[in-house]
Amino acid sequence: MILYPAIDLKDGHAVRLVHGEMDRATVFNEDPAAQALEFVRAGCEWLHLVDLNGAFAGEPVNAAAVEAILAQTDVPTQLGGGIRNIETIERWLSKGLARVILGTVAVEKPALVRDAARQFPGQIAVGIDARHGKVATKGWAEETDIDATDLAKSFEDAGVAAIVYTDILRDGAMKGPNIEATAALANAVSIPVIASGGVSSLNDLKALRDCGAPLNGAISGRALYDGAIDLKEALQLLA
Repeated sequence: MILYPAIDLKDGHAVRLVHGEMDRATVFNEDPAAQALEFVRAGCEWLHLVDLNGAFAGEPVNAAAVEAILAQTDVPTQLGGGIRNIETIERWLSKGLARVILGTVAVEKPALVRDAARQFPGQIAVGIDARHGKVATKGWAEETDIDATDLAKSFEDAGVAAIVYTDILRDGAMKGPNIEATAALANAVSIPVIASGGVSSLNDLKALRDCGAPLNGAISGRALYDGAIDLKEALQLLA
């Protein structure tokens, strides 16, 4: 199971939100590239980036910070937030991203996700962000009636590389992940699932590892910044 350290980008800084609320942001590092390098030196195999401003704007906003991270690190990196057309996908992949995460367009333009997965095999992930099991879009600001598992199943034959499943109510709250819902989703589809939201201790990582579902990995942010999870210890636990 892969541990993906998260770097959430807002106004050029590495921040963490609580429940996805932009006005509840804590700045953890004013130099995201330095933060990324710290994670890489600790031994992480992947990085997970989110352009928070971009998720609301519908287009990339923190491009300079992302490019600085790509320039200074040498591990595969995935990015979500504001990626809503083929041109943006192509541009990011050409700059060295290993994978882009499509969230809002997975709901609004599922054909675009399928097209992208065909054009860029192995490099397209779907981000499913759910509140009480229902998908939210546009930086989690808009609620839908779409069931998270139904959305995941709709991409079974699309060739997407992974699903990043986030329980919004757990995100940034340091209260543990929604293991039951994450395991149920992972067991419902053949697509690799990455758990996100609320991973705040080594015990959380153990519980995800042993949840009875074939999880690809887990994303953690605030717990790494706060020191609640030691990255090196976590990597050893999941190795």
